[in-house]
Amino acid sequence: MLAVSACSSNEGSQDTQSADVIIYGGTSAAVTAAVEVAQAGKSVLVVSPDVHLGGLSSGGLGYTDTGNKSVIGGLAREFYHRVYMHYQDEGAWQWQKREDYGNRGQGTPAMDGTERTMWIFEPHVAEKVFEDFIQENKIEVLRDEWLDREKGVEMKDGKIVSITTLSGKKFEGKMFIDATYEGDLMAAAGVSYHVGREANSVYGETWNGVQPEVFQHGHHFKKNISPYVTPGDPASGLLAYVSDEKIAEKGAGDAKIQAYCFRMCLSANPDNRILFAKPEGYDSTKYELLARIYAAGWDETFQKYDPIPNKKTDTNNHGPFSTDFIGQNYDYPEASYERRKEIIQEHEQYQKGLMYFLANDSRVPADVHEEMQKWGLPKDEFKDNGGWPHQIYVREARRMIGEEVMTEGHTLGSIPVENSVGMGSYSLDSHNAQRYIKEDGYVQNEGDIGVHPKQPYSISYQSIIPKRAECQNLLVPVCLSSSHIAFGSIRMEPVFMILGQSAAAAAVLAIDDQVVVQDLPYAKLEEKLLKGQQRLVYAKE
Repeated sequence: MLAVSACSSNEGSQDTQSADVIIYGGTSAAVTAAVEVAQAGKSVLVVSPDVHLGGLSSGGLGYTDTGNKSVIGGLAREFYHRVYMHYQDEGAWQWQKREDYGNRGQGTPAMDGTERTMWIFEPHVAEKVFEDFIQENKIEVLRDEWLDREKGVEMKDGKIVSITTLSGKKFEGKMFIDATYEGDLMAAAGVSYHVGREANSVYGETWNGVQPEVFQHGHHFKKNISPYVTPGDPASGLLAYVSDEKIAEKGAGDAKIQAYCFRMCLSANPDNRILFAKPEGYDSTKYELLARIYAAGWDETFQKYDPIPNKKTDTNNHGPFSTDFIGQNYDYPEASYERRKEIIQEHEQYQKGLMYFLANDSRVPADVHEEMQKWGLPKDEFKDNGGWPHQIYVREARRMIGEEVMTEGHTLGSIPVENSVGMGSYSLDSHNAQRYIKEDGYVQNEGDIGVHPKQPYSISYQSIIPKRAECQNLLVPVCLSSSHIAFGSIRMEPVFMILGQSAAAAAVLAIDDQVVVQDLPYAKLEEKLLKGQQRLVYAKE
């Protein structure tokens, strides 16, 4: 069933629109949430600060972090089915024959012919699938609309009445869903949240907090490298991107967050390649630490150039000094829009400078130097942004403190989860949070964690809703209630799609039953989710 059209009115100079459910955000979770509401016959408006829909799924992360794909159901699985169908068309293979692509995915084959799903894809293909979802369900999306975070949330009797954007548009609804990576609506509504790493003592965890000398992905300094301008001489000053802050004790909490980057889509195809140009303000000395790593014999430059169709890559961070801009994002979650824009530009400049350095600097080993000169940004991706991704990888920002907090114990199976609204299965994955100086005077990274659950785990409904006393008509499927380390597993794009759908199903039922989200009978929600092909509990294959 298609959505009922939302109504509009003008109150003075303010443009007001209303719908049963208002979704704030343009992520993959926002799209699946909107589709679920529309197909339930309720009116829905997507108020998106983003112009392009899909977040990281259409923003360069095409080498999907699937985990155990058997627990990915509902609209998320439909998304990956539609990707599969796209690549069944020979016309989709412009730069490569399908038989030459291979079938390597992350933990699962890229193409699953039996289940008719494909888990690896080009950014523009993902965006088209999301846009098709929107068009087919006649969903209205208001793009480039930014929540007024200071006075744009009207509350009454513990509920959000309306939200207003910086352009002056007002949106009234019965239920609201915050589907942003940052949790801006949640925060503006006065809902409790946390930024940074909790101490292990807070939730009885092992892998949260500061983790010095823990190296589970290999993104650390394996040889002694001096962080000083003149090696071994602290008086000469620090090299760029090294902190002089003394590291805290193991397991301590802090306000640091794991590093961000752009998931670059690259191409080595001369007919579809924009060579790396020198970015404005480029300073080769910013990459001296990397030059020293190469001089010490490091040779893993191309290990995360993961192949996606048509001779392209999803290029992710790899090694001690790579695309992750470690320590440069701490203020992003709480920052103003203006400051966030600066942080994003700083990350872009750093990463473009890094690629230019690799392709052009004489301190880079000759074989790396020569290979890098073959690569560039693809002409046919992110066309309105010069081939550069439109979405920075916000791996973690705010995390709600809701009715229940998902913790390490839930994800690793030592604490049971009730009232499941979806499942996760990926490793508890945190990228580095800081680059510091060890007591011996050499540089090291910290925060790189990768702990694998024994089996997939359920995610509680109570983790996507706020405390009753704080807000009664809001659901938060992305910045959900979770500790830092549990979020390291939950934060994967398929899971966000799953939780977006489940949040929307709950919103619809709460409207029908005229109850607040905290009083929704789980049995009704479970029935609806199962009808929607969601996977709620793990059945061993």
